Amino acid sequence: MNRPLKHFSLCIGRELGSGGKDVAATLAKRLDASFYDRELIYHASKESGIAPELFEKADEKTKIKIAGGFFGLGFSIHGGMFPQGGFLCNEELFTIQSEVIRSLASLHSSVFVGRCADYILRDQENVFTVFISANMEDKIARISKVHNLTAKEAEAYIQQSEKRRSEYYNYYTYKQWGAASSYDMCLNTSVLGVERTIDIIEEVVRDLYSCDE
Repeated sequence: MNRPLKHFSLCIGRELGSGGKDVAATLAKRLDASFYDRELIYHASKESGIAPELFEKADEKTKIKIAGGFFGLGFSIHGGMFPQGGFLCNEELFTIQSEVIRSLASLHSSVFVGRCADYILRDQENVFTVFISANMEDKIARISKVHNLTAKEAEAYIQQSEKRRSEYYNYYTYKQWGAASSYDMCLNTSVLGVERTIDIIEEVVRDLYSCDE
């Protein structure tokens, strides 16, 4: 029987098509932790009074006009003042999102997928960070099936998405997306398989954060 775990945060970065999201979701169930992917983080962000669609657009536009209050989760922006002109820039949206992630992490043990959670929670206790990769042919096969794309279309989609993802991560964290030095552990699902990847991460988390008897 598994021992109970301390309060922890597991942050998982992943290449598109690596199966990282499935790994994270399964780990959350096995570890009895809350699971937050992009949609769920945006949903939580909505409590701040900012529509989740605005966070989706944050990488595409320098300024985005918003409506509504900021105080659903007790946030304070510019000392509580509404931004001049009713606009927020990407950095301000990132700040709001960061406060959402910290708030969620403080409530219960959580598994976060992407969104720079590993960097945002870097000063918290019991945070374990993982990056999941896969060989390109396996990523192409998975994305082709999920999105009904040709192999060529899937490869282009992967490259475009990972370019945006790496630029976003590198900009806000001052680290390198996917580099071993940026994470506690890096695993390749093409080598290990998805199930073995899940088993390895679960074993490490339980070893690190099991409560003392």
